Amino acid sequence: MPLHSLLLVPILAAGAVPTLVAGELEQARDRQDRSTLVRMIEERRQAAGAKPNDAAAHYDLALALSYLAEVAQEQGDKPQVREAAQAGVRAAERAVNIDSRSAEYQRILGTLCGQLIPADLLLALSYGRRARDSLERAVELDPQSPRAWVSHGVGNYYLPEAFGGGMNAAIADFRKAVDLDPKVAEAHLWLGVALRKQGLIAEARKSLETAVALNPNRVWARQQLEKTPAK
Repeated sequence: MPLHSLLLVPILAAGAVPTLVAGELEQARDRQDRSTLVRMIEERRQAAGAKPNDAAAHYDLALALSYLAEVAQEQGDKPQVREAAQAGVRAAERAVNIDSRSAEYQRILGTLCGQLIPADLLLALSYGRRARDSLERAVELDPQSPRAWVSHGVGNYYLPEAFGGGMNAAIADFRKAVDLDPKVAEAHLWLGVALRKQGLIAEARKSLETAVALNPNRVWARQQLEKTPAK
């Protein structure tokens, strides 16, 4: 499920992630460059293996795997979505087990659980509940984080309404993220996608135009804008 452009990942209070590294990952995600993401994942897998008790190292691996799952979802490759997301869940669980009070670690765990749902609907019940619990914990720990609210919204986007998700809940989350920081491209992108699904085409296009203006390198944002007719 693909979640998640935020341009640069901020330094985290618990387990700092270098801004340059996060920026490189996001650039590869924005370009839909799976080969570069695979290389970066292998580097981070080795680093996490060398530091089994380092929450930040496991988080870094989980983040890279989440981006690979996101790109694979955008390109319709469900087998790779499932493979990347399942590996990412394991890495994120390690980070959360080491530091359960990090909103960002909870966010990435919830994001990865959510990414498994569209890849395999048979996993919707078990992973949907896990995604919801982790993302609820993320916004509880840091209610001022637009990243957390975007991920919470993506979780609701993919989680069926019968399980507590749905489009109305997702839109409310994306609007919350925009209110917190109107410069977060990912919030506008997902708001536009959700609004279009609800048939609100004019408002959806406006949100997608904002997303592309904030991050013109995001291939998927440009594709979503092209799919949304001007009215």
